[in-house]
Amino acid sequence: MSEGPYLMGIDGGTESIRVGIFDLEGTPIVFASEIYSLKHPHPGWAEQDPGEWWSCLVAAVRKAVSEGGISPEEIAGVSVDATTCTVVALDERDRVLRPAILWMDVRASEQARRVQETKDPALKYNGFANVSAEWMPCKALWLKENEPETYANAERVCEYVDWMTHRLTGEWSASINTASIRWYYDRGSGGFPESLYGAVGLDDLLEKFPQKVLDMGDVVGGLRKEAAEELGLPEGIPVAEGGGDAFVAMVGLNVLTPGKMAFITGSSHVMAGQAADPIHGAGFFGAYTDAVVPGQYTVEGGQASTGSVVKWFKDNFAKGASAEAARRGVDVYDILNEQAAQIAPGSEGLVVLDYWQGNRTPYTDPAARGMIWGLSLKHTEAHVYRAILEGICYGTEHILRTLRENGFEPKEGVACGGPSKSELWMQMHADVSNLPISFTRVSDAPTLGSAILAAVGAGIYPDVQTAASNMVHTEHTIEPDFRRHEEYTFYVDKYIETYPRMKDLMHSVSHHVASRGLGEKAGA
Repeated sequence: MSEGPYLMGIDGGTESIRVGIFDLEGTPIVFASEIYSLKHPHPGWAEQDPGEWWSCLVAAVRKAVSEGGISPEEIAGVSVDATTCTVVALDERDRVLRPAILWMDVRASEQARRVQETKDPALKYNGFANVSAEWMPCKALWLKENEPETYANAERVCEYVDWMTHRLTGEWSASINTASIRWYYDRGSGGFPESLYGAVGLDDLLEKFPQKVLDMGDVVGGLRKEAAEELGLPEGIPVAEGGGDAFVAMVGLNVLTPGKMAFITGSSHVMAGQAADPIHGAGFFGAYTDAVVPGQYTVEGGQASTGSVVKWFKDNFAKGASAEAARRGVDVYDILNEQAAQIAPGSEGLVVLDYWQGNRTPYTDPAARGMIWGLSLKHTEAHVYRAILEGICYGTEHILRTLRENGFEPKEGVACGGPSKSELWMQMHADVSNLPISFTRVSDAPTLGSAILAAVGAGIYPDVQTAASNMVHTEHTIEPDFRRHEEYTFYVDKYIETYPRMKDLMHSVSHHVASRGLGEKAGA
């Protein structure tokens, strides 16, 4: 094991919090994680308890330090990334007023429609198209209209990363990353768009936000005494400003110059890259000013349900593969991948629309729902599994086509996250999009990205780009197969044709289910 000092990266994900400790070259010393609960009170809703985030962080930090066999005094810096936009409301004593509204929660779709109707210039970040119910003004407006007492008592409205950084330091700040990508903050246009917030009756929300907006890697403060005692770390360790998990993953993949595209995979997929000039258009988000690298612009596309759909299928329908996995003593995914690899591209006519939790881009439609079509009696669970993987790849290619049409042309993808460990799935991505995909030594890019930001905050490296170039190392690259790319083009086209034809039926059913779910008890 290399000698210290070490950097600690904290990744607040959808299902767990993960702590990684790294040396100055980005070599991981140890990882530790703790799972927390995720609740869905109604269809399209998702909530978590911030108190559970903290208790899980304490357990994970103590486990990492213990299992890593390092001295806490060797930790030179800490930083945090987290899901976004995950909204926390607190009173004047910093007590959490209600469960956090998670990033994937789409209850604010009506509020999103009204934000869109303002046609405010700030909506350039949505390409002046549909506004996502995931974003801060929409969720805050839902809170004000549906839980007015909670909103009125909220001294502070912030995000997961802001709340966690405050627990660590006692200081309140917002990351320019999350403020830009989910709050419509634009440093180049004066900061927060007061006209947008005022148009929907949220003038007072700007007073509830943290008032300091810092670049990623800036020092927020030192680790406060109470937090240090709980975590088992020395007081005063510099805590650097973090950001949204997918964008901190860009740092951990060294996707910090134009030409590369980060493929951040997990429960969802996020595609994000850097542009030298601002571009705006329907069907993608951005380009956000200074959100990752000062002086550059960040573009974003995303799929709300990817790894979560694969897990849903594995947990509920892969009975044959589960039995075979138990018999052979291997993971269920190993069996599913093995069986799916024997099936030709296109899954013998199956097309899956990956909209289980709505569509993020290019339609930004929370009422869209998933589909499997083309089924015949010949199809097996392996066919459906492969078709789900392919459908997610088709959704990624749909986003890339949209970006290309607007002048953003990535030459290389760089992937991370759990799904990136599937060679079958990543080869599909390369083939479908005809794009080489590289993989770094540390696949846990958000955690490494946070450690890189911690290195900047600790003064070990002068800036984020220098730190990333020293701490991120490419391992290998998957090249696309052009023959398979041509085969997939037919199915990508059919995938893209599906939503416009099914949109009205989807909306009718999802609205019907939502209205009954909120108004009736089960079985009534």
